[in-house]
Amino acid sequence: MDVLRTLKLPKPDRAALAYSAALKRRIGDEIVSAGGWIGFDRFMDLALYAPGMGYYSGGARKFGAAGDFVTAPEISSAFSRTLATQAAQVLALSAPQVIEVGAGSGRLAADLLLELEGCAALPERYDILELSGELRERQRATIGQRAPYLLERVDWLDSLPERFDGLVLANELLDAMPVHLVRWGNEGEELGSSAIFELGVGWENNEFVWSDRPAGGRVLERAQALGTEYPQAPGYLSEIGLAAADWTAAWGGILGKGALLLIDYGFPRHEYYHWQRDAGTLMCHYRHHAHGEPFFLPGLQDITAHVDFTAIVESGFAAGLDLLGYTTQAAFLLNCGLTEILARTPAEDYSNYLPQAQAAQKLISPAEMGELFKVIALGKGINEKLIGFAQGDRSATL
Repeated sequence: MDVLRTLKLPKPDRAALAYSAALKRRIGDEIVSAGGWIGFDRFMDLALYAPGMGYYSGGARKFGAAGDFVTAPEISSAFSRTLATQAAQVLALSAPQVIEVGAGSGRLAADLLLELEGCAALPERYDILELSGELRERQRATIGQRAPYLLERVDWLDSLPERFDGLVLANELLDAMPVHLVRWGNEGEELGSSAIFELGVGWENNEFVWSDRPAGGRVLERAQALGTEYPQAPGYLSEIGLAAADWTAAWGGILGKGALLLIDYGFPRHEYYHWQRDAGTLMCHYRHHAHGEPFFLPGLQDITAHVDFTAIVESGFAAGLDLLGYTTQAAFLLNCGLTEILARTPAEDYSNYLPQAQAAQKLISPAEMGELFKVIALGKGINEKLIGFAQGDRSATL
């Protein structure tokens, strides 16, 4: 509980502490069974997705003011309504079907469906790929409350489909996929040392401890390539997101005609592995507090890492997907008509207009979400320029 005191975090109740303790024992047992060490990617996978126990597969409230963080769809319905402009174009160019992967509270799905209905572009099917039973029920309740007559078009999937035409949508999904932690050499060594270590997790006295080993396999191969492209001082620490890249590549064999629209925070590779970002991007979120202690209360906090969008493009391209656009969230939303959405409420109606304008400012301000969050589109069979990337396309930076 030192982290609670040091970071001044809210203390969970007894039931939550017992829930976390059970998951901690579950992870500890796996470490012991694995010979005393697991890679951080496996630790992150268990902490977030262990069936019935992980952060995203358990019952703790995650989104909104009562949870641990707030996503763009919860900040303002204008986010989803603006997104509908891009969704409608993709559906018209492919097929009237949507798959949302990781639908959070269900706000994006509900507001997007309502806006698509209003512009006569309602999809025939809106599938949600969600592994958490608790989140499925919350999504169903949200859509049932906000758009009850559209709930019949919504279904939930347990796995990726074999084939799909249409729009694949994911907001803040890639950042929660497990990452490998890698350190290039040790501090004090000469620059150019070939030693590359993978950081993992051990189990000592019923506590998690950091433990590193020489990197191997795909992790070593990727780390060596990165070290050659971006030589770093010894001790440089960062993440390698193989899971996000593999997930993207999987769509190359699934998507027939359509697009993946992925919204998340991250950088092109040359910014991600900048020499000044020498401690990586790993971050945890608990009760609207951000901190860097991934071992703290497993199952009760989110663990994330920024996205290397260059890796996403490379894996998608190798799997047969085309890059359709890459830009900031601010540019994307403005291209898709955010100001027109806001203009639906008269500025003279202060009580309604001002909160919407303030929320929109958070979505597009460089000091908030506008610059850090990016939007990337990958697809097949789409030959028209997508509306969201008409101005400010940064594809050349990847």
